[in-house]
Amino acid sequence: MWGAHSEPADSYYQVKPECNDVPATRFKIRPGKTLSVRKWLAAFSPNGQLDIGKTLHRILRGGIHPSIRGEVWEFLLGCYDPTSTFDERKQIRQQRREQYIRWKKECSQMFPIIGSGNYITVPVITKDGRPIRDPAVCLDTNAKSTEMVISNGPLDMKVTQWLLSLPQIGLDVKRTDRDLVFYEKHENLSKLMDILSVYAWIDTDVGYCQGMSDLCSPMIILFEDEADAFWCFERLMRRLRGNFRCTETSVGVVTQLSNLATVTQVIDPKLHQHFETLGGGHYLFAIRMLMVLFRREFSFCDSLYLWEMMWALEYDPDLFLMYEELELNMEKSEVSKGKPKSTRQCGKYERDNMKIKSSGEPLPISVFLVASVLKDNSSVLLHKARGLDDVVQILNDMPGNLDAKKACTGALKLHKKYLKKAKKIS
Repeated sequence: MWGAHSEPADSYYQVKPECNDVPATRFKIRPGKTLSVRKWLAAFSPNGQLDIGKTLHRILRGGIHPSIRGEVWEFLLGCYDPTSTFDERKQIRQQRREQYIRWKKECSQMFPIIGSGNYITVPVITKDGRPIRDPAVCLDTNAKSTEMVISNGPLDMKVTQWLLSLPQIGLDVKRTDRDLVFYEKHENLSKLMDILSVYAWIDTDVGYCQGMSDLCSPMIILFEDEADAFWCFERLMRRLRGNFRCTETSVGVVTQLSNLATVTQVIDPKLHQHFETLGGGHYLFAIRMLMVLFRREFSFCDSLYLWEMMWALEYDPDLFLMYEELELNMEKSEVSKGKPKSTRQCGKYERDNMKIKSSGEPLPISVFLVASVLKDNSSVLLHKARGLDDVVQILNDMPGNLDAKKACTGALKLHKKYLKKAKKIS
């Protein structure tokens, strides 16, 4: 193994030959560093319990081999408890697949395009809830004719809002990761449509918002079973749904933008003042980076590498217990109640936060990632940005020049620097 050549990961996520403006992939599969299939299997005990501490360390050294990325993500995102057995996870997986099928059937009964292998891009009802009856108008031009069944009576408010969201989902599905060969297959587009539609139906508080398709797309590619992809996406949204929650007066991501402004003011006051002078003190130019976790700033492959390093750094062994319904893990909750976390099972960023005695929620590492990128480009932003349009242009020119591992390392350094300076200020 020593001295073995690194392997490019591009072949696992093939880009269309004609798409020559896609950022180059920096991530490489490095023997001895990247979490391999062999190392992954060796991390389990005979009955299936995972040594999560060793796994996190390996991920931070060199990422995850694409062939096992999906199953490792299920642990990083809290789909499964690392202390669970093979049999327990098999049972949970089956229950979740059955639940997804029930939800999808519910959606299909309201609007049969769901689950049909098709997707739509134009409205199916008017804003006042009246159905548009012409199927030819409602279906994407690539889709086959499918009869629509919508009640003639007044629609329930939840149903109305869900039906109104479907065209936006379809439009986003059409333009998400279209440079990938994977999405040349119509059935893969319809899978993305179905998962996002089902999620919009069950999450009545948030529904569907633009950007969610960018977060869901990798799940479709990594998981053969649609239900497994749905549940991985659902767990990711548990972390990020606050960014998409809107009220009459604000959008959820504004909180993160405010946190970013505070962090930048502490670690790079000169840059913060420059943004203030330009009228960009609200940091709206960073919305995209926070909303979709740098999906547009990195190549597809590198963005997945960045995500798994972020999740490994932030990993909390209590994730599964926090996410699961009480009746599903009552016994484990009682056993672990009052029991301190094992720092060995926590990510490095989580361990740092555990050392802080704070009444508030710790900031997500994504805030420090964006702060790190801004600081690395501080000189250019200070000397070339004469307006907010310049700031946006400079940030838009970054794809291909960012390094995922360097960004995470920079985020950790800024986190420590921020905590130290913030403490002095307070």
